[in-house]
Amino acid sequence: MDGRIDRARGTMRLAHLETFVVLARLRNFSRTAAQLNTTQPAISARIGALESDLGVRLIERAGRHFHLTPAGEETLRAAEKILADYAGLKLRLSNPRGLRGTVRIGAIDAIVQTWLPRFVESIRRAHPQVEIEVIADTTVSLIAAMRQGDLDIAFCMEPVLEEGYRNFVVCTYAMSWVGSPSMVDPARVYSTADLAAMPLITFQRNSPPYRMIAPYFQDESVLASQLNTSNSLPTMIRLAIDGFGIAAIPTVVIQREIAEGQLAVLKVSKPFPPLSFIASYHTGPGGHTEPVIELARQAVASFCGEVDPTLAWV
Repeated sequence: MDGRIDRARGTMRLAHLETFVVLARLRNFSRTAAQLNTTQPAISARIGALESDLGVRLIERAGRHFHLTPAGEETLRAAEKILADYAGLKLRLSNPRGLRGTVRIGAIDAIVQTWLPRFVESIRRAHPQVEIEVIADTTVSLIAAMRQGDLDIAFCMEPVLEEGYRNFVVCTYAMSWVGSPSMVDPARVYSTADLAAMPLITFQRNSPPYRMIAPYFQDESVLASQLNTSNSLPTMIRLAIDGFGIAAIPTVVIQREIAEGQLAVLKVSKPFPPLSFIASYHTGPGGHTEPVIELARQAVASFCGEVDPTLAWV
């Protein structure tokens, strides 16, 4: 060995890891090729090279579908960490002083209860000198705080439509109608009329999920019926568990309650539309949100890659 760095080989191995992570997240060779601006044969070649390098099978194909092997699951976790650490290293080397100051983050409950903790941990790991402030609140309050300059980043259900802010869909969650097993029949298929006849628990008035209720039932009168509203997702979940009514809730948030039999998922003739969540951040001069937003993208991709792809996606 002469001590020289094989830059081409190192770059290719990072590309292989990135390809594997994206493929594991999207579960589709065509979409992976499109996202990485390459071809499906190139994707297959990179995965094959990574498998050859590691000496294990990472995916098992079954026709047009595939699943990760146990070695693939372990490799996915390691690859996500390697790529996140590498991105953080590049940032620190390009700016030896690193990010400093305070990053003020606001998030609604559905984000707080899913991938926000790993996002905060990734900031601490990449930028140990940054102080992090986290506020959990409603979409209305978070948007108001963004407009007043009290937050740098917000994860909620609507964009901040002001000059100097950028917005993008950070993730989407499937919704399920759920209720206490004591008041619903998991074997029955409920029509919208059946659901409307039951006490409903929903998000606070004028929130995006609340505004979806009337169109879902195609009946404005539902809003004046047995409707209980709350600005707290944990409160809604608790009310549903205690039998106060049924609620449309992001399924990925209540997997434990469903598994433990505290909540039952209703079979419905008309699925409730999925909820998309928006990341909004300030783009003013001297800001430090861009590198932090990149860490958010990585955190949510990691989370979505670990759960059932029908429950949460980017």
